[in-house]
Amino acid sequence: MLVKTFGSAIHGIDAIIITIEVNISQGKKFYLVGLPDNAIKESHHRLVAVINNIGFKFPRRRIVINMAPADIKKEGSAYDLPIAIAILAASEQLSDKRLSEFVMMGELSLDGSLKRVKGALSMALKAKDEGFKGIIVPNENVMEAAIVEGIDVYGFSHLDEVIEMLNGDNNMGIVKLDATDQLLQLVSYSYDFEDVKGQENIKRALEIAAAGGHNVIMIGPPGSGKTMLAKRLPSILPPMSIEEALETTKIHSVAGILPEHSALISSRPYRSPHHTISDAGLVGGGTYPQPGEISLAQNGVLFLDELPEFKRTVLEVMRQPMEDRVVTISRARVTVDYPASFMLIAAMNPCPCGYYNHPDKDCVCSPGIVKSYLNKISGPLMDRIDLHVEVTPVPFNELTDSKPGTKSNDIRQRVINARQMQDIRFVDCKDVYNNAQMSTKNLGKYCNLDESGQQLLKVAMEKLSLSARAYDRIIKVARTIADLDSSQKIKTDHLAEAIQYRSLDRETWGS
Repeated sequence: MLVKTFGSAIHGIDAIIITIEVNISQGKKFYLVGLPDNAIKESHHRLVAVINNIGFKFPRRRIVINMAPADIKKEGSAYDLPIAIAILAASEQLSDKRLSEFVMMGELSLDGSLKRVKGALSMALKAKDEGFKGIIVPNENVMEAAIVEGIDVYGFSHLDEVIEMLNGDNNMGIVKLDATDQLLQLVSYSYDFEDVKGQENIKRALEIAAAGGHNVIMIGPPGSGKTMLAKRLPSILPPMSIEEALETTKIHSVAGILPEHSALISSRPYRSPHHTISDAGLVGGGTYPQPGEISLAQNGVLFLDELPEFKRTVLEVMRQPMEDRVVTISRARVTVDYPASFMLIAAMNPCPCGYYNHPDKDCVCSPGIVKSYLNKISGPLMDRIDLHVEVTPVPFNELTDSKPGTKSNDIRQRVINARQMQDIRFVDCKDVYNNAQMSTKNLGKYCNLDESGQQLLKVAMEKLSLSARAYDRIIKVARTIADLDSSQKIKTDHLAEAIQYRSLDRETWGS
């Protein structure tokens, strides 16, 4: 008897429907074909134990299992559930009337318990697009899948429950959630700018970065507060939209790091990998491609502390994804794309000893060593960082000041107002959502400078020995400063503030 069930495979962050065909006939062989990996091939032994342990009989006949399409690699043990159901139906121990209505995925323990799978949200979205009535997943995955509207999502903890539902005509196990309600739930942050003493100029720079989606590098001695400030940046970013939340949740679900029983990632991610990370760990990859840190930071913040300590090759492979906002991983059998739209926040010491330009401590590094240290970061990478901020230690009198600082909520409201101006500005611009993403054409259209502004920029370029690559960056940052000022025009004071954020472009640095 031939029976079909339906599962799903993950390709990048999207899903593909897999048809599992089981045919039982005369003989005593077990065949599993369709490009399965070792984990799926081993399912034979698990399924024999599971089916017998829950009171059914594993058929001792010739069983042929085909997983189609055969040119797509199937990975992992999550196909246990659809294969087990198909075997039971093909051996006439289970009704096959409703099997065509569902996509089902889940790993089975030997006692029949269902274990969580990766990518349940992507599978639910694909099942809905393909016209399936419902999707069956383990209880641990039901919240993320239930976010998808227009499809019935069933969550079960044991194979017995799935069999009972398929044999009957009831809707036991259905879970429904409202994505909007989940997104509107109060997001609390562990860190708040209210706790930061002093550093008003740094907080101002990070507010500008958040308002325009700009990348930032902070240069300062150890203990000056670079990491502390970076951790608080997500608390001033605007709330995520439904589309951003779904996309971010899909990536974390595919990577298998979505917290159990979570429905939706509603707060912007913050990723801070160690400087010993590999190329594949940062941008994604591996034998079976997985998203890297830059994709896990999608719609959020990627913080790279001690930037010069990262391997140069690791930093260089990040350049193209920063520009294209997508990373393409190519392997012999497969090519996948992962989103990579994030804000880069980098931190570094100004020199190997850490005290170059320190107000109180002497630097022991020669000018040549300082330049060599800074040159560990390539020009093309620095070209993609809009704001260069020098961080100095907080004076004692500011540290002991009991007056609270500005709350993150207040800063975030100013950021939201600036982003709303950009939403209106770029309503007709495809793939441009903030000032940092503007092209040269956009600059000419939205960032016209008057004669005094052009003269100021010309003088700054000459007097401060700024590099040519600083020109566009200064104008983009000035546009964001004008937005924070609710100004449609870029004024000279906006330009003047933007110019001061290009310290590493000065040829005199470290000399």
